[in-house]
Amino acid sequence: MHAFQRQALLAFLALLVASLLLGAAAYRRSFLELPLLAASDESQAGWRIRPATDVSPGSEAVVRLLDGGRRLRMVLTVAGGASYPRAAADLFFEKGGAQTHLDLSRYSSASLVATCAPGNTLSLVVPTFEEGVSRRGDLLTYRSPASFSTCSEHGNRVELDLTRMETPHWWIEMFGLDLARQAYRLDQVPKLALGTTFQSPQGVPIVVDISALLLHGRDLRWVFVPGGALLLAWAGCGLWLFRAHARALRLDLHDKLQKDLPIVAYQQLSIEPHRDREKTAILHAIASRFADADLDLEAVVQAAGVNRNKVNEVLKSELGFTFTGYLNKLRLTEAARLLGEKEAATVSEIAYTVGYNNVSYFNKLFRQEYGCTPKAFRCSPAQDADTASPIATSRTIPATIRMAPPGGAGASYAGRSPCSPSES
Repeated sequence: MHAFQRQALLAFLALLVASLLLGAAAYRRSFLELPLLAASDESQAGWRIRPATDVSPGSEAVVRLLDGGRRLRMVLTVAGGASYPRAAADLFFEKGGAQTHLDLSRYSSASLVATCAPGNTLSLVVPTFEEGVSRRGDLLTYRSPASFSTCSEHGNRVELDLTRMETPHWWIEMFGLDLARQAYRLDQVPKLALGTTFQSPQGVPIVVDISALLLHGRDLRWVFVPGGALLLAWAGCGLWLFRAHARALRLDLHDKLQKDLPIVAYQQLSIEPHRDREKTAILHAIASRFADADLDLEAVVQAAGVNRNKVNEVLKSELGFTFTGYLNKLRLTEAARLLGEKEAATVSEIAYTVGYNNVSYFNKLFRQEYGCTPKAFRCSPAQDADTASPIATSRTIPATIRMAPPGGAGASYAGRSPCSPSES
């Protein structure tokens, strides 16, 4: 049993450490981050910068890149008097040198560090293909939800929610859509646009410095898949512990039964004469009346015709038990035999049969003796009779203590073990 406990502890600690490491790694991996302003060998998205202005005359955008594309520095000038004053830098996504659409549906927010001189309000526009409305390649037909942020001369970090952007009213009116139809998908995005708004200063150059432009999201597959694997691992570990515990209890109980064989004094009649008649009388008196609930030391003294000291001396020297301990051993051993042979008898009936008037006390003693309750003992699978039967090993019992029980000579039972840890 001690070996099983060590194995169980080591298995639990190993699985716990593995679960913590895998869980931490999977949790970190579930957070997605797509850097857009990064060197080509670091970014997962290829892109190309193009200046963009509105269709009205008088607006212009000048875009200049610094530091190998890790920063976006723009000089935006919006001329006064334009109908829709706007200047921006478009980041078109490319793959293999050709313009493409990216699936950004796994990303829920964007972050950037922006510095503007003079300070103004910037816009982040994310055009997305709208089924049934958009025409491939015609960006004017793409839904263009936008988010806005304040940009100061001192620079600040900006967090934008990509799931709650606003669609321009003019675009909804252009295609005759319901104004309440604000839902959109980011699964086909051709570009991102960073630029001015109608609140930006007009007629003056606006220097905009953008860095650390990142998209953030979650991939819950990294949570659910490892989580499911860990649940299976813990379930498997629990099943192994359940079976290993049952096996350890069976072996432990078998060892106890084997050790009990020399003291089962009532398993077989002996026909050879006894040299010590007092010893024989004491053992016979106990073996023939152990099922009597009223049997006590005085009754044995009277039946054997000896004094109290002699009874205790014989039991202690021959078997290593006190009178009470030996009496309980006989009763519990007989109870174990009856549990195996009399399936219809209840535990209470067997307790009364072997001399116990208190069933709770009987259950307590039985559990202390065999490591499980009488019910669990009865449910356990029988072991090989040749290895567990007291008769099979009766030659190990001293001739002076081979007695027959009241139920009959030569009675035996097969060693049993608890059917499961939960029942014990």
